[in-house]
Amino acid sequence: MTATELKAKRMTATELIDTVLDAGSFTSWDAPVRRPVIGEKYAADLAAAESKSGVDESVLTGEGLIRGRRVAVIVSEFRFLAGSIGQAATERITSAIERATAEGLPLLAGPASGGTRMQEGTLAFLGMVAITDAVRRHKESGLPYLVYLRHPTTGGVMASWGSLGHMTVAEPGALLGFLGPRVFETLNGTAFPPGVQVAENLYRKGLIDAVVTPEELPAIVDRALRILTPTQGPDPAIVPEVRAGTPSDASAWESILISRNPRRPDLRMLLAAGAVDALPLNGTGQGEKDPGLILALARFGQQSCVVLGHQRPRHKDTPAMGPASLREARRGMQLAEELQLPLLTIIDTAGAALSKEAEEGGLAGEIARSLNELIGLKAPSVSVLLGQGTGGGALALLPADRIIAAQHSWLSPLPPEGASAIIHRTAEHAPEVAAAQGVEVASLTRIGLVDRVVEELPDASLEPREFCTRMGQAIELELANARAIPANERLARRRAKFRTLGA
Repeated sequence: MTATELKAKRMTATELIDTVLDAGSFTSWDAPVRRPVIGEKYAADLAAAESKSGVDESVLTGEGLIRGRRVAVIVSEFRFLAGSIGQAATERITSAIERATAEGLPLLAGPASGGTRMQEGTLAFLGMVAITDAVRRHKESGLPYLVYLRHPTTGGVMASWGSLGHMTVAEPGALLGFLGPRVFETLNGTAFPPGVQVAENLYRKGLIDAVVTPEELPAIVDRALRILTPTQGPDPAIVPEVRAGTPSDASAWESILISRNPRRPDLRMLLAAGAVDALPLNGTGQGEKDPGLILALARFGQQSCVVLGHQRPRHKDTPAMGPASLREARRGMQLAEELQLPLLTIIDTAGAALSKEAEEGGLAGEIARSLNELIGLKAPSVSVLLGQGTGGGALALLPADRIIAAQHSWLSPLPPEGASAIIHRTAEHAPEVAAAQGVEVASLTRIGLVDRVVEELPDASLEPREFCTRMGQAIELELANARAIPANERLARRRAKFRTLGA
């Protein structure tokens, strides 16, 4: 979409509100603005902006319904001095965020702005601190903060409340970035490289979660809020009847071979067939994404959670899980803490990347930081051994309050062939090494690591949907069990579990 087409199709603040909110449900929270001391030219600019836009400031705030659910909204009006934020707009935004927090409402922000208002100088610039603090306190209250970046969003707005969403989506073709291209060209005498500050490129780089039209936005917000703020909280007395599975009689090596079947259900299928709903997120939010990990918001039965897990490569030339995967995983951990939701981790990896890029990207440090975050996570947590569980890449997602294992999953410091090579200088002894190391579910249950086994009848690759349904039910039950652990006991119990394994 060209800049001319975008300009022609750009929605006003009122049009966006009418598109996203249920018809007739919007109620304004805006009080008359109080202007700072201003000169004649600026006063004339403000009067012209009011006349052009039909509104009294560059943002509109209020509340309404999205698919019947109360939501607070803050929407920029770009026609009012390019959506710039001055002292009056800062006060309006901050007051709206604080009211949303006080009333326990999720908040949807729709910025479209050139940044802070140059006519008001440093005071306008400093207003971004107050807005950021209000967003921070909203998120600390466990309330969702969702952002829809519109064309264009740049400067201080992009560098504050535009980039703090739990979930951030953007308008197709939107110009998004820190430095406006006109400013860059004026300062540097050359045009900014094309295609960089565009929504689709930011998605490819893992900076935003999706690119959606305004018409698609209500459905996305509705799905997110169904997971993040269910109309009724889960009833701990209602849990699925899940038959307790037992470890398989198969040998460790037999389970390893079964787990390597490319037809075995993976995380994508588990979310599709085992979850009520799943909404994928994208990347670290810091310019990285790795195909080795999936991050999503999901609901299993009554239980909502943040999901992060290994995505088994579909092609042999797909790169193994790298350090960016674990930085994305830590985004998921932070989301679980902020949203006060359980964290679900899914382990299914043949091992982390062994490469120059992984080493220079700090893979070992990322594994250590992931372990550190998980063992100290304040949120309830459940981990699932879904298939292969090799090395530090598996260990990095393991620490949790409750651990579920598919019958033919396993956990080992190295692939058995690698362990055999170390011990015997040949891979031929892999089956006996696997048995001796106790990598299979029977051994993991015996040492106290695994809390629940999910049956494979006799192999998940032969009954993928049925297996995923059983696993989804087990996840729902164990999420409920993890949530039932008193918050003041959670960390001590988790630490004790890993301190006493095998005792």
